[in-house]
Amino acid sequence: METMFDTLLQLPLFQGLAQEDFTCILEKVKLHFTKHKPGELLLQEGAPCHELVFVLKGEIVSSTSSADDSYSFTEYIPAPCLIEPYSMFGMKTSYASTYRAKTEVHTVSISKAFVMKELFNYEIFRLNYMNIVSNRAQILHSRLWKVADDNLETRIAHFILSHVERLSGEKVLKIKMEDLALIVNDTRAGVSKALNSMQTEGLVELHRGEIAIPDAEKLMSVKRMSE
Repeated sequence: METMFDTLLQLPLFQGLAQEDFTCILEKVKLHFTKHKPGELLLQEGAPCHELVFVLKGEIVSSTSSADDSYSFTEYIPAPCLIEPYSMFGMKTSYASTYRAKTEVHTVSISKAFVMKELFNYEIFRLNYMNIVSNRAQILHSRLWKVADDNLETRIAHFILSHVERLSGEKVLKIKMEDLALIVNDTRAGVSKALNSMQTEGLVELHRGEIAIPDAEKLMSVKRMSE
C-alpha cells in the first residue's frame, strides 16, 4: 500500500533523491499534515509564501483574477502536486492565486527556513527546484513572444492558453462577452459566433458568464502560432 512518503517521492522536487537521503530528511524536518474539507480555503492570493505546500491526495481548485477584476481563470488540479514553489523567492514572495479544496484534500507543508537550511544542501533537490522554476519561466517567455494569426478562434485559443498553468485538467474562464471581444479585438457578435463554433468542435463549453475548457491541450490544434 502506497504511503504518503511514497507520494512525496513522486513529486518533482524529490525525484532522484536517494532513499537514505530522504529518510535522513524525514528525521529532521517538521512535516505539517493537514486535511481539508471540500470547499475549504487552502491558500489565499496575496498571502505570503513562507512554506512549500504539497498536495498528496484529492483535487484542488486554483483561481486567479485579472488586475481589474474583469475576468478570472480557474483550474482544477489533481494530486500529487506542489503549489507555487516559484513564489517562495523573488521580488514578490506572495501567492499569485487562491487555492481551495474541491474534494477532501490532504496536504503536507515544509517551512521555507527548513528548505533553505537543510533541503538546499542536497544537490538533486537544488537541481529539481531550479528546473521547476526555470521551465516555468521559459514556458511563460515563449507564450509572451508568440503571435496569433488573424483567425478569431486562434486569438481566443491564444488568450486562454496564455493563462493556463498546466494543460491537463478542466479550466473555467469567467468573463463577459464584451470584455473578451475587447481583448481579442473583435465584435461581441464575432466572438459569440467563434465560441459557438468552438463549442461545436468540442473545444469549449459555453455557460452563462463563463467558458469551460474540458481539455486545454485540444486548443493547441486551433492555435496556429507564428514564432
